[in-house]
Amino acid sequence: MIRFEILGDLASVTLARPEKRNALTPDMLESLAGVFDRMPDNIRAVVLSGDGPAFCAGFDLKICAADATGETMRCLLTGLSRTVRAMRAIGAPVVLAAHGAAVAGGCALLGGADIVVAERETRLGYPVVKIGVSPAVSAPFLTAMIPDGPARARLLDPELITADHALRIGLVHELADGPGATRERANDIARHLATKPGMGVAATKALLNDLARPRTDHADDALRASLALTGMDEERDRLTALWS
Repeated sequence: MIRFEILGDLASVTLARPEKRNALTPDMLESLAGVFDRMPDNIRAVVLSGDGPAFCAGFDLKICAADATGETMRCLLTGLSRTVRAMRAIGAPVVLAAHGAAVAGGCALLGGADIVVAERETRLGYPVVKIGVSPAVSAPFLTAMIPDGPARARLLDPELITADHALRIGLVHELADGPGATRERANDIARHLATKPGMGVAATKALLNDLARPRTDHADDALRASLALTGMDEERDRLTALWS
């Protein structure tokens, strides 16, 4: 459900579960993190995108609802945190193409990207507070991308925002018309970045990561805050109600 292709000095990583709008499972996140952990050193830029009608609809909540222990949700939250950190850790820039929806865990993946291109019709946000799940796991990476005020609004307000709104607050960097144009623009940016001196780009990305550390160093604390709610009655009851 994760497709990985190398095209010369470029890498393409694709969420490939279109029939479920690329809803994330523990195995998908383990594979996705592994792809970035093992990214070849000669890769100069990476494009992350999704097949089908949406980039990513977040966690597969149906499998979470079927697990009364909360272990599936714990695996998803832990895998998401690991994946975003792995995306940020590689020297090559990551260009993310979002279309349709980038919701909850899907929106959190934007925090691992260096440049985000979104289709104009994309809806983005963190609606999981409606079901008693804390998006705190995303907070260190979101606040490294956008100012504190908009970050608070996005994490506390479950309503989705438009791509235009996301552009204004810095959550995405460019807009494109249609899914195909969005992917092509992301590919163009990646190809352009790949022509630049690799050591210089990697050193600059490393410095930017260092400057963000006052925020991202709280990643473990943020993960624990989200994990603390898993398996609690409110979360379990609301998940069950979704699928009853």
